[in-house]
Amino acid sequence: MTRRCLILSHGFNMDGRAASQTITDKLPYFLNKRWQLFVLSAVTGKKDSRFSHEQLFAWGPAAFRFDFRHWCAQRLGRGLRYRLFTTLVSTLISPLIVVERALTGLSSQWSWTIPATIRGYIWIKQHNIDLIYSTGGAWSAHLAAWWLKKLTHVRWIAEIHDPLVERISEDDDGLSPRSSREARFRQHLEQKICMDSDACWWFTEGALCYARKRNPALGSKGFYILPGAPPPETRARYCRRTELHIAHFGSLSQSRSLGSLIQSLAQFYTIHPKAVGKIRLHAYGSELDSESKRVVQTSRLTGSVIEHGRLEYNPDSGQSGRDQITALMQTSDFLLLLHGNHETCAEYIPSKLYEYWWANRPVLAITHRNPQLDKLICSISPLNFVCHVHEGNTGTLRLLEFAWQQWNSSSIDQIPGQSPPLTPKDAVDTIERSVTHTQ
Repeated sequence: MTRRCLILSHGFNMDGRAASQTITDKLPYFLNKRWQLFVLSAVTGKKDSRFSHEQLFAWGPAAFRFDFRHWCAQRLGRGLRYRLFTTLVSTLISPLIVVERALTGLSSQWSWTIPATIRGYIWIKQHNIDLIYSTGGAWSAHLAAWWLKKLTHVRWIAEIHDPLVERISEDDDGLSPRSSREARFRQHLEQKICMDSDACWWFTEGALCYARKRNPALGSKGFYILPGAPPPETRARYCRRTELHIAHFGSLSQSRSLGSLIQSLAQFYTIHPKAVGKIRLHAYGSELDSESKRVVQTSRLTGSVIEHGRLEYNPDSGQSGRDQITALMQTSDFLLLLHGNHETCAEYIPSKLYEYWWANRPVLAITHRNPQLDKLICSISPLNFVCHVHEGNTGTLRLLEFAWQQWNSSSIDQIPGQSPPLTPKDAVDTIERSVTHTQ
């Protein structure tokens, strides 16, 4: 049976973005199942030629400014012309952004919902589309899908990446009204998804559990899926170097910081003077967070902590940011997974873990209140190591001791057999079954 599916994904074909990869990684498997795809996205990614794909500018000034910057960067690079155009546009629409924030109190991407709904409605009627699939990432895709569900009565499935309701403590179940308009709106949108979608899923047991507590009517149409990652197209050869290289990939922030690990590295050097200068901590994907920068300066570890920033398409090599990151993962001694320290950690698994799995390198993880994540990491390989945020420097010092011992013993040179990595095919098979079940 050929399904005609409208996919609503705000961030789509954005190189290296988890919100994009979670859906784009599944597409080859959907196409193999004879799904006919129609995609609506923002203009921030690359246009896909494998199916009908239309990119839409958001109609609100704040989101338009964000979209315009990405659109210009793709066409002009980030040189002088980019800076001139984006500065001019930002200056002209700044007063409108102030008005928009005062009136709505919502995050900027809300306004993408309007063109997505209008264009989606036209496509549903033109192409006799029989399934709406919203994925995010940005919640505007789910809002547009809900509007289209009400307008057309076409079946709707929803994929929630991060919990829409952010809990603030272990005792908070998310049922009480939130403090901001944005948070209250997302709480309301979660209710609509649970009530009106034909199937919806989250990416962890914890997220599904809390969603069910807030929405008892969710029933069996709610479930969780581990999204996995596709096998890499190429494989770089690992070679041991004269220093121990630990690599972190992804964003850093106040709630997901390298600060504690860097502090422990300074302490580790005091305990093991022979290790001084022998450990390199690499940060790929973003700048160091403010706390990490402060600790680097006060600990005088500038040479041990290396900031690489975001990796994007390299025109000289023809490699995408993701291609470069894949090779770097495969050639690192250890891969570092930072979970964060906020309450929502109980409800999410960093998507980078699935790519780490394919890299076939040992993982060092600092996690917070997520037994499912801990169990998954430890089940992948006996050389993986988990400590917890609440352990503080004691835990991160144990992590460094473990890495140093394993590296010196050469036990990481040949990784023993790991459990088979999860692929998006597993997720697509589950989605296909859920769609068939709701027919």
